[in-house]
Amino acid sequence: MKYDTPHIEPADRVNEIKEYYFSLKLREVARLNAEGRDIISLGIGGPDRPPHPLVIDTLCKEASKTDAHSYQLFRGLPELRQAFSDWYSDRYGVQLDPDTKIQPLIGSKEGILHISLTFLNPGDGVLVPDPGYPTYTSASRLAGASIHPYRLSACNGWEPDFEELERMPLDRIKLMWINYPHMPTGPPATPELFKKIVDFGLRHNIVIAHDNPYSFILNNTPLSILQTPGAKDIAIEMNSLSKSHNMAGWRVAMVASNSRFIEWFVKVKSNVDSGQFRPVMKAAVEALRLPQEWYDGLNEVYGSRRLIAEDIMKELGCSFDPGQRGMFLWGRIPDSEHSAEALADRILYQARVFITPGFIFGNEGERYIRISLCATEDRLREALNRIKNYNNTQKQN
Repeated sequence: MKYDTPHIEPADRVNEIKEYYFSLKLREVARLNAEGRDIISLGIGGPDRPPHPLVIDTLCKEASKTDAHSYQLFRGLPELRQAFSDWYSDRYGVQLDPDTKIQPLIGSKEGILHISLTFLNPGDGVLVPDPGYPTYTSASRLAGASIHPYRLSACNGWEPDFEELERMPLDRIKLMWINYPHMPTGPPATPELFKKIVDFGLRHNIVIAHDNPYSFILNNTPLSILQTPGAKDIAIEMNSLSKSHNMAGWRVAMVASNSRFIEWFVKVKSNVDSGQFRPVMKAAVEALRLPQEWYDGLNEVYGSRRLIAEDIMKELGCSFDPGQRGMFLWGRIPDSEHSAEALADRILYQARVFITPGFIFGNEGERYIRISLCATEDRLREALNRIKNYNNTQKQN
């Protein structure tokens, strides 16, 4: 029997989102590399160096055990939750009960969707920073929420304008995403900023979701919003080992809040995934116990790379704030450039260097580019030389 071609449409939520920019662009970079173009990627914030040898050794040792490969508890190993609790106590001065106020995650990107599904009903409003991490918007749309971008600008130090926030339809807002040190713009958190945000959330019954993966990168004063008085009543914070411990592909993160929020969160998470690989959790425990020397060594490397990234920005005619933190450098393109996307594409195809145009982070990023520090000094210097050679050729023409 012959059938007509079936007409099937995806769920409406699929039409509400686009494929992730880097998913698309990295396919293009891969195609160029397959053609022998040797593209230097300064786009993705994926650490290029390995974790501590002790962490790798622990993974290998634990993976060789015959009883290591079964399903694990949804709440994660008790020793991992304890290690996260000790880490927060040692590094941030925040006390968290490991049994009721901490939940390990299979990466914080996944946690963004879990938080969205935990707190948002269809139609609920979400405050999303502009510029900001695109997943805050896409995860909110997958949850059926209404997106309310709030503007961050250079003239305000890339902090929220609280007068503008107070004029938004706050009776319809359920959740607010924040992220400091901010990605992509780089300003660090301050106790004063966190106090304003917590006060805002408490006054308007808005859950504050703080994404905090960059607090140890080129930053001598790591802060948690949970240090702020009253924050545990209204805030939920994610942290990750991806950046701070070079474990991006391992997918190890955590969420911390009050016991009620965590209880709700676990209801969602336990229906979505089946927990983490036991050897990965055991290795993460060792990572969380690393001494200050680990962080110092990490930042020595990023500090040297940052200097070359600043030279690249200058060669591109971009201006930037030298006080930025994290593993990126954010710069404003010259007024003579048509757009950040046009500049990024020109540098990709002509100089064979991949940089990120700021428009992917929101309207306020339209005139900016971002350079990742996740490339060796040699590759960064080669990128600088390629851009210099391209600029010299353009001048001669």
